[in-house]
Amino acid sequence: MRYYVQKLGFYAVALWAALTINFALPRLMPGDPVDILLSKLSARGPVTPEARQSIALLLGTETDQSLISQYFSYLGNVFTGDLGLSVTYFPQTVTDTIAQTLPWTIALMGIATVISFVVGVGLGQLAGWKRGSFLDNLIPVATMFQAVPYFWLALVLLYLFSSVFAVFPTNGGYDVYGTTPGLNWPFLRSAVYYGTLPALTIVLSSVAGWMLGMRNMMVSTLSEDYITTAEAKGLRPRRIMTTYAARNAVLPSLSGFAITLGFVVAGSIVAEQVFSYPGIGQTLLSAVQNNDYALMQGIFLVITVSVLGANLAVDLLYSLIDPRTRARA
Repeated sequence: MRYYVQKLGFYAVALWAALTINFALPRLMPGDPVDILLSKLSARGPVTPEARQSIALLLGTETDQSLISQYFSYLGNVFTGDLGLSVTYFPQTVTDTIAQTLPWTIALMGIATVISFVVGVGLGQLAGWKRGSFLDNLIPVATMFQAVPYFWLALVLLYLFSSVFAVFPTNGGYDVYGTTPGLNWPFLRSAVYYGTLPALTIVLSSVAGWMLGMRNMMVSTLSEDYITTAEAKGLRPRRIMTTYAARNAVLPSLSGFAITLGFVVAGSIVAEQVFSYPGIGQTLLSAVQNNDYALMQGIFLVITVSVLGANLAVDLLYSLIDPRTRARA
């Protein structure tokens, strides 16, 4: 119990520190979101000082409040789910904007990351168990995709499978003309079709890393004394591979997977730019270009919570897989 209390306390402090930094950074950036929004509204007529003050209140940037007052107002709004209004998508709220784009990123980046981890760890387990096999010799070839810059690999695949062979669409997240977003089969089929090539790029660029790491840990684990003892007892090779070797060899990969999974949202910018995918990465880029720090704060908050949540989940899972971590706490 003490171990879990310590972990929860640590992540609570980390969340508070992240929220504080999240509050401060956008306010240190040059530019005023009120002026940006007023420039969009000026075409409709002159803006009075009262209207400017009202807009500042809506955006949470009123100048008659001290930074301390703004800080506590920000914390209160965060814990009530009020993230303010977006300048870029005014008058839409930040919460609604994120709710519309985040599922796209989670569906693409999250599922592709999980697939690459599962496939890479599974193949690495087999390669480490059968050293010198064809699968083991295939690892250096697979690592070539990891060495290639992600955006370059994405552009090559986009050129080959969208322009030359026309197997997949060149951009977008679904067929905007033939489907209606929602839980219906035509839309889901279209979303899977449009997301296949971006997901394939992510899997190809990352699966070799998981495979190589798991393979090396399997080779190291197989030399341990408890593996020799298990073989001397006459246990089946399959049980030794999965229960004894792979269970211990996968621990470092789980730690890396937590970090990778947490940065799924943050790492979506390049993928969504290349494939013009309607995810949260595109939204963050638009927010930065428009100095929309309410939206930036909301997206950074999502990134922070996802990173901390993923690491906390894996820390707790790690303690179940390896009870020695609880004993050292």
